[in-house]
Amino acid sequence: MNWDDVRLFLAVARAGQILSASRRLAINHATLGRRITALEDSLGTRLLIRRTNGCILTVEGEAFLRASERMEAEMLDVQASMGRIDAAIAGTVRIGAPDGFGVSFLASRLGRLTRRHPELKVQLVPVPRSFSLSQREADVAITIERPDQGRLVSSRLTDYTLGLYAARNYLSEFGEPKTIEALIDHSRIGYVEDLIFSPSLDFTGEIMRNWNARFEISSATGQTEAVRSGAGIGILHDYVARQYPELVRILPQTVIRRSYWTTYHETTRDLLRLKIVVEFLKELVEEERNIFVFDTDTL
Repeated sequence: MNWDDVRLFLAVARAGQILSASRRLAINHATLGRRITALEDSLGTRLLIRRTNGCILTVEGEAFLRASERMEAEMLDVQASMGRIDAAIAGTVRIGAPDGFGVSFLASRLGRLTRRHPELKVQLVPVPRSFSLSQREADVAITIERPDQGRLVSSRLTDYTLGLYAARNYLSEFGEPKTIEALIDHSRIGYVEDLIFSPSLDFTGEIMRNWNARFEISSATGQTEAVRSGAGIGILHDYVARQYPELVRILPQTVIRRSYWTTYHETTRDLLRLKIVVEFLKELVEEERNIFVFDTDTL
């Protein structure tokens, strides 16, 4: 098998189009199409479904992509060992993250990474659910628990805290509760219970036995917006809530602590672009580590 043909396949798979890949490679698109066809013929299988608006990987193409990426990682390691580190960091890395962390922290900071590596495409998927790494829903997942099953590699990214918050206009109208018991007389905002995908997200049970929210929202970002609007009292991430001066942390001694983990499948651990993204996530958090944990000693 010709490594150069594999390199061309990688470019097409990452671009999603033969035309855009040919422009990036600076070769004629018809020539590139013929080279991909020759590769498929040599393998005896179809790797791409070609359409007028782009290319889709077949099941065999997905498998060959993973094998090609491992080959690429080996080639880059050889180059690095020989002092040749001039290869561009290219390809796509999809980051799956809880919506609070993804929207409120990562979205405004990942542009630094794409400016640093112009050939790298970053996809951020910030949604309130878990991700399947084995099914390629994400290349790197920010998880709220360390997975204990599957062939996964995990490392702690940061601890973070949550607390009780209300909007200033809400407190002006309804007063500020001074005890946990007094929360029963206030409107409370919480998660949609049957959509909680991890026990770690059941914050309310750590504060009072029956939270009984009058307004339930299945995303952390949505809960933050609801509390900001004056709809009631909610349990919010401190690193998110402290961005909004209209929010007041009530009962400040009440602190819930959790952790974020970076997790990826062990079969991708040698991919250079994945290493770059994981290291960048660590870099971001390290720079602003003080925002993630509420310090009760300052009270």
